[in-house]
Amino acid sequence: MDAIYISGMEFYGYHGVLEEENRLGQRFYADLVLYTSLQEAGESDDLTKTVNYAEAYEEIRQIMDGEPVQLIETLAERIAKQMLTSFLRVQKVQVKVTKPMPPIAGLLSGVAVEVIRER
Repeated sequence: MDAIYISGMEFYGYHGVLEEENRLGQRFYADLVLYTSLQEAGESDDLTKTVNYAEAYEEIRQIMDGEPVQLIETLAERIAKQMLTSFLRVQKVQVKVTKPMPPIAGLLSGVAVEVIRER
């Protein structure tokens, strides 16, 4: 199976369990892999035979910039479901959401969750 990658998407949101996170907001990153066949698109050079990654990005942006949630797990799940709903060519989706500045007393480069969902 072939794959489309959309990597390093950066958003600013008000997601988190703590009141300060909801009030001040923070950066979040998302990475996406859409598994589908790219052969027909590659042979025909026809955008309608693949997934328009600009449209995928816009749907992800609406989720990440939208309604605040407590967990990055919820963001990842919503993105995965939206990709499978919106893009019928996609057979499997892999979504990683990263919170680079979690409220943890310690040195780390961030926390992330990754979900993999299939039809």
